Amino acid sequence: MLERYLSKRLPQGAPPRRIVVVTGARQVGKTTLARQLYEKNFRYLNLDSPGERSRLALLPAEGWHQTVGPAILDEVQKAPIALDKLKWAYDEGKLDFSVLLGSSRITLLEQIRESLAGRVFLYELWPLTVGELAPHFGGKKPNRPLIADLLNEEEEPVTLLERLERSAVGPEAGAAQSAMIHLLRWGGLPSLLQYNDDEKLEWLDAYQATYLERDLADLARLRDLEPFSTCHRLASLRTGRILSYSEIARDAGLPVTTVRRYLGYLELSYQTFRLNPWAKNIGVRLIKRPKLIWCDLGVQRVLSGQTGGLTGEQYETAIISQLLIHLWTLGIRVTPSFLRTSGGNEVDLLIEGRKGILAVEIKNRPRVTSKDAAAIERSRKLLGGAYRAGLVVYRGNEIGQISPSVFAMPDWVLFGTSLSTRKG
Repeated sequence: MLERYLSKRLPQGAPPRRIVVVTGARQVGKTTLARQLYEKNFRYLNLDSPGERSRLALLPAEGWHQTVGPAILDEVQKAPIALDKLKWAYDEGKLDFSVLLGSSRITLLEQIRESLAGRVFLYELWPLTVGELAPHFGGKKPNRPLIADLLNEEEEPVTLLERLERSAVGPEAGAAQSAMIHLLRWGGLPSLLQYNDDEKLEWLDAYQATYLERDLADLARLRDLEPFSTCHRLASLRTGRILSYSEIARDAGLPVTTVRRYLGYLELSYQTFRLNPWAKNIGVRLIKRPKLIWCDLGVQRVLSGQTGGLTGEQYETAIISQLLIHLWTLGIRVTPSFLRTSGGNEVDLLIEGRKGILAVEIKNRPRVTSKDAAAIERSRKLLGGAYRAGLVVYRGNEIGQISPSVFAMPDWVLFGTSLSTRKG
């Protein structure tokens, strides 16, 4: 069983008194993680079961702490009445701890706001990261991946990168590379690891059907799924690109308002997120529309039919999602964005943390040169004193300085190694 980074942040029980909520897309491993951490001490109830929901509906709130007690409540968005009874038991001091799991962000969080506001600790579980997946290929999970060190270290990133440039990769390199290759081809849903390649494709096809039948049903109650399915596929074909609602609406034959609503469902169910443009300097004309990024590349590849070679947009999607999923999972607060000016200068990703901005260019090839650092160097004046360093993430094997403040960074090194796994 693969260890998840989130497991270190999740509380192991009471005290202190708390209700833990873990959300995330279907099949990212919420149930597995919760049962691994909590089932030894707490009972598990799956509210996807009509029978379980009926039994809880008949249970009076006054009896919740005795009959249910501290528990893992899975698919809790299916039984909103359970939240009211849980709230009563918690507020009366008869219950100190419970774990709630759900895959529909909007329905679950709306119910929490109505019933449990101010009582919950909220966590999100995402698809597997390179570091989490490395043990499957015989390596070790880095305690703290390199991307986290670059954002949180007191040492300036350029100084740290200069040191790394002169260091050798430890014995974990092969596992990290294999994990990166797997994620670029199949994505990070844990269940895929038990199947061969043909079965992986079938499983991902079935995942789409399950998503439409269950998660979308929770969110939207659509009578006709075909228009949504069309919009769903068109959105997958536009990953890593500037989002145009009107373009998708035209191709789908749907009103723009409907497309906006449908794409909102994808975001609320953890399928996609929007990467907004950087807009700190109002004196420079910038592109104001967001980019559409899919959270899991395997899902995007099968849905779009792009299962052959990796496109530049797909690679950009994979790197952006992996980078942000690592940081979100580790609880590192950042503001992500991209930079594109009306004059044509573009930086694929800006990560703004408490220390400043790390600029990232993403290149889907095994070699990079100083020319690939040009967009970041041109942006330094615009970013001002907040700029700390730049990375060109690519599919090679060497860390190298390619301009005064920009370093070439292999993808698997950024995600699958840490300072402690590199020997200087």
